[in-house]
Amino acid sequence: MGSVNANNIKAGVLAIIISGLLLAVSLSGCTNTTPPVTEKVLIFACAGDADKLDPADVTDGESTARTDSIFEGLVEYKSGSAEIQACLATSWVTSTDGKNITFTLRQGVKFHDGTDFNADAVVFSFERQYNTSHPYYQYGEWAYWGYMFSDIQKVEKIDNYTVKMVLSRPNAAIMTSLAMFTVAIVSPTNAATWKEDAFKHPVGTGPFKFVEWVKDDHITVEAYKDYWRGAPKIDKVIYRVITDPSARLLAIQAGEIQGMEYPDPASLVSIEANNDLKLLTQPGMNVGYVAMNNGYGYNDTNHNGMHDQNESWVKTPGYFEPFTNKSVRQAVNYAINKTSIVENLYKGTAIVAKNGMPPFMLGWNDAVVDYPYNPVKARELLTEAGYPNGFNTTLWVMPVSRPYMFDPSKIGEAIQSYLEAVNIHVQIFQIDWSTYLAKTQAGEHPMCLLGWTGDNGDPDNFMNVLYGANQCTLGTAGNVAFYNNTQVQDLLSAALQTYDINERARLYKEAQVIIHEDAPFVYLAHANQNLIFTKNVQGFVLNPTARYFFYPVVMT
Repeated sequence: MGSVNANNIKAGVLAIIISGLLLAVSLSGCTNTTPPVTEKVLIFACAGDADKLDPADVTDGESTARTDSIFEGLVEYKSGSAEIQACLATSWVTSTDGKNITFTLRQGVKFHDGTDFNADAVVFSFERQYNTSHPYYQYGEWAYWGYMFSDIQKVEKIDNYTVKMVLSRPNAAIMTSLAMFTVAIVSPTNAATWKEDAFKHPVGTGPFKFVEWVKDDHITVEAYKDYWRGAPKIDKVIYRVITDPSARLLAIQAGEIQGMEYPDPASLVSIEANNDLKLLTQPGMNVGYVAMNNGYGYNDTNHNGMHDQNESWVKTPGYFEPFTNKSVRQAVNYAINKTSIVENLYKGTAIVAKNGMPPFMLGWNDAVVDYPYNPVKARELLTEAGYPNGFNTTLWVMPVSRPYMFDPSKIGEAIQSYLEAVNIHVQIFQIDWSTYLAKTQAGEHPMCLLGWTGDNGDPDNFMNVLYGANQCTLGTAGNVAFYNNTQVQDLLSAALQTYDINERARLYKEAQVIIHEDAPFVYLAHANQNLIFTKNVQGFVLNPTARYFFYPVVMT
């Protein structure tokens, strides 16, 4: 063999390398000239963190804002309304006596953990809330069951895709209530895996699946590619906690986030003038109030969410003598200038409330005459009640913005000032949101700021949940004034059991007259619902229940 030239070797190697590169380009087609696909991520700023991520074991909007992306129920609300339509149930039949509802379930639906949605999952999701012997009953408080679902005696499996719901009595609100978050269907397999910690690792059938929860910072969900309606058009939703409304606005103006809740009403004019932002607004189905602790509560020893005859009333932990006196409670109502609060703090984004539910709802009583601002009358009533020099008390104030009260701290300070003028000396107390909810539901407050956003568009969801004597259970109370009037409860129960809307309206109106006279609350305002998005976020529709449904959203 002859000798090999080094230059020839180098040339040959170079030719091989070039050929390989050309082949790679040829095989890859146009891939190298196409820019990488950018994830479509919606970062939505919330005023506070979630409490839990089990939809059946929460009562606050911050939790449901997250769980509504993960979970679904048998029925759901139509876009932009409180009218129901099929969801995980495709159809249902109600018996002539109104006590049995049989649901046909949707087939081919998978939970995010890959397991099948079926009748067993439906029975599990309901039974864990009402059956005290169920192995998972111990893992939740199930407050809403007592508020609105205690008429359900049982939910039973007929076959793999049919279930029957048995009621103890007719319930005019039950179908709209079944579209609520609290009866969303959860994965039994996931519950078995995580047990008491399942609320940290949620698994549903919804359009987004859970990724991570960094406490007090953010919760991330991502598109569920096998969602039965088809995968969402956005890849991720990140719920970021930004407690201050001014900081939320600065973040969206800087492009750090693409959506936010509860803007400061004072900023709405500048927001509307900003071509990069858009304001979504509508009248809110809510009420913000001051609750005065009447001192009545009961321990729900039978675990049915209702006060039974063998369960005695007890003083709440925060029992404070002056508020058991009706004249004192009326004096507080006269002492607070609600019109000034709405005009100067809500900045015209609310209307003054005189009843405990919004004026557009069935049974709202326009004949009720609100307590006018009259500090002279307030002082007279305090003197008649035995408090000529007033008294000291504490007002609990929420640490986060809510749909019915965008800046609780400023409103609390205004109320403190008005009450000081009639010699009621108020100390303001704040604590973290989860603890605030737990302790007010346990009655540990003399007075507190709170409110409610309607869950289903039915008056029972306001009147019975917030003002019924049956909702004074220590630890899960919806009636945080712990106001016990059996006449009111009888009216509210009768209204729920009739399907005659005129009779329902009459009963609710009668109840409002009595509640107004007893004055356990100062109803402050019904606030507009306001959300802000950047202009590239399309397709979001406000719902009167103030729930957030991101499945229809497209980012351009």
